[in-house]
Amino acid sequence: MATETKPHWSDTLSRRLANSEKGNKSEDERKTEETALFTKYYTQLKGGGAEDHESYKTIPRFYYKLPAEDEVLRQKLREESRAVFLQRKSRELLDNEELQNLWFLLDKHQVPPLSGEEAMINYEAYVLVRQKAGPKCRKFFTAKVYAKLLSNDPYGRISIMQFFNYVMRKVWLHQTRIGLSLYDVAGQGYLRESDLENYILELIPTLPQLDGLEKSFYSFYVCTAVRKFFFFLDPLRTGKIKIQDILACSFLDDLLELRDEELSKESQESNWFSAPSALRVYGQYLNLDKDHNGMLSKEELSRYGTATLTSVFLDRVFQECLTYDGEMDYKTYLDFVLALENKKEPAAIQYIFKLLDMENQGYLNVFSLNYFFRAIQEQMKQHGQEPVSFQDVKDEIFDMVKPQDPYKITFQDLVNCCQGDTVVGILIDLNGFWTYENREVLVANDDSSNTVDLEET
Repeated sequence: MATETKPHWSDTLSRRLANSEKGNKSEDERKTEETALFTKYYTQLKGGGAEDHESYKTIPRFYYKLPAEDEVLRQKLREESRAVFLQRKSRELLDNEELQNLWFLLDKHQVPPLSGEEAMINYEAYVLVRQKAGPKCRKFFTAKVYAKLLSNDPYGRISIMQFFNYVMRKVWLHQTRIGLSLYDVAGQGYLRESDLENYILELIPTLPQLDGLEKSFYSFYVCTAVRKFFFFLDPLRTGKIKIQDILACSFLDDLLELRDEELSKESQESNWFSAPSALRVYGQYLNLDKDHNGMLSKEELSRYGTATLTSVFLDRVFQECLTYDGEMDYKTYLDFVLALENKKEPAAIQYIFKLLDMENQGYLNVFSLNYFFRAIQEQMKQHGQEPVSFQDVKDEIFDMVKPQDPYKITFQDLVNCCQGDTVVGILIDLNGFWTYENREVLVANDDSSNTVDLEET
């Protein structure tokens, strides 16, 4: 049985026009009707006209196409709308005076006895404070929040300090979200590298711990700070980071910790964003740059750290990473440093795994391990040491990793085994291999030194 086919829109149009010619219509009328019919049928052909559907009267529109680059007026309208929206959200937050009033109310309604030195509040008083605190505070005073803060108090109370810290944290998160959103030029919930650079550059004057930085060093400091965000939060190297990811990680806390004027020396040294840390990393870069051309060659980079990274590994660094005429700039060097100083982190393991996976197979096999370990054996000979058998090392690596496939080690295997840092250290750095090989001696030495310390005390 022949299937019925729909007439083409052009045939329908021709028939309608033929019928219309039978009447007494002027040339202008026929042209107007022709245009109207053409528009109608062409729109139907392209799937248009759906706006007339009944559902459009009840379902709100939730997607609006972004204005094109040449639509200056629409872009300006969108920017102004976002600015007004963010200002409104900012006004909804508690200011310092309102936070202080909330603290006084909580303290006034504390319920004895104290729990150690902690002032406590029960649910009845909690509800009473909610009623007195004002509309801005009410969203914090929920039964769910109270239940989450319950501990082992025999009277079913919660700590006033813990609740107030929770409120402070929520306010800070919203303030920071609004602050970061002001730099979101695209208005899509993410920051590009230039956006984050602008945010940190304007943040520097508000951080007392960075008061001693020379203005000439600002650009290098900003580059150093931004690279940590992008190295860990943009593993696919898309060039942008979600604002939600920035808020969820601890990096912003570390950066804003520099507001503390009495930050200890130990905290500064362990904080990547501190002035001493940034100056240390940049100073190392300058010390490695022997020809003072602002770039690092493979030979110059080979002196990094303890100067025990293998030549084979450094070859792979310069093959895979962005270089300029075979030399590495400061930004690429920062990625290199972040990977080697944080080898326990998945992002760092992924960086090194990509270098070890020479054929982009997605796994390391015995050939890959042997290729890199031969360079370790060569270094051992140069230092007058007896080279260790590769077969022994290979068996130990597979025993440590316990990969799903007994012949292949994937990136996920290295992350799951929680010893990925040890494995990559064995393959790329003589010092890393030596540390692993002498781990029992080093542990024994640490134990004996601790014993001596205890006896002295």
